[in-house]
Amino acid sequence: MAKVTFNNKKSPFFDELRARTDKYFKDKKINPTGNYKLYAKTVVLVSVALIIYSLLVFGNLPIWASLLLCAALGCSFASIGFNVMHDGAHGSYSKNKHVNNIMSYSLNLMGGSSYMWKVKHNVVHHTYTNIQGVDDDIAVGPLLRINEQQPRYWIHKFQHVYWVFLYGVTYFMWIFWMDFLKYFTNKVGSVPIRKMKLSEHIGFWLTKVIYLGIFLILPAYTQGLVATLVGYGVVIFVCGVVIASIFQLAHVVEGTAFPEPDPTSNKIEDEWAKHQVLTTANFATRNKLISWLCGGLNFQVEHHLFPKISHIHYPALSKIVRETCEDYNINYIEYPTLWSALGAHVRHLKTLGQA
Repeated sequence: MAKVTFNNKKSPFFDELRARTDKYFKDKKINPTGNYKLYAKTVVLVSVALIIYSLLVFGNLPIWASLLLCAALGCSFASIGFNVMHDGAHGSYSKNKHVNNIMSYSLNLMGGSSYMWKVKHNVVHHTYTNIQGVDDDIAVGPLLRINEQQPRYWIHKFQHVYWVFLYGVTYFMWIFWMDFLKYFTNKVGSVPIRKMKLSEHIGFWLTKVIYLGIFLILPAYTQGLVATLVGYGVVIFVCGVVIASIFQLAHVVEGTAFPEPDPTSNKIEDEWAKHQVLTTANFATRNKLISWLCGGLNFQVEHHLFPKISHIHYPALSKIVRETCEDYNINYIEYPTLWSALGAHVRHLKTLGQA
């Protein structure tokens, strides 16, 4: 597919939005990256994950307690990804580049590849959001139809029922299949990946091996193979459901657009920033617990407009973004609760499955 471009010759909306945002940070005399709130959150989330892991691997717990802790560990991994890895990978965790890289490597400890993530998410998804054939995040395979440009099969009639099971296996597929597919094809979907350095090749393989040792080999030695496989299955299933759901609620709900480029010029008619607003949705922004756990990804509109600003600033930025959208007559999509957004996602799947 030819490169998709945007109508950025003039970008009045984003110019005004950026000016208002810059003024906010200048007036408040604060840095747009993370601060003590994010660092404290990191300590809490990592500590919780380490405690749960230690209890599961070295403890002697009843089955019901082990299963509950496995589910909690899955949620913990997702939350570390949302808060620590995500800000680090975007370069918004700290002013220090090395600190950002270290935080992004937390994904490697949880089985993924921060290198592949940065290409897939930072470059492809954030540039070509919801554009069929380019945005790898909406290339979900034949079992899900999430926009009208994708083919419809008979099984899609039931996708609003079985989606949760598919989301549950996404983390497993990510770790053991998609990372390797990108590695060997040297592509993220249709977008080529730059040639990896030797250190990046070593890092990719070494961290995959370390992950297997920490989460499969050592637990199998201390708790037995069967218990390890069952517990590991619970961890990655819960983690997969949480991660996939949060990201789907941000882009695949009623109201979000899936724009098609002009077939002759391959250009999107809107400027890039307007495209981001129209293809993205917020949810539960007044729920402080959800905002804390999912790293501000419920403020997805603000994140897509300013990915290099830490999520701890999104509640304040959302007021600026909303007002600017109103001034430029751009639809700002927001669902008041997690459940209303989830309902909008399920209804979207049902409509696309039966269309």
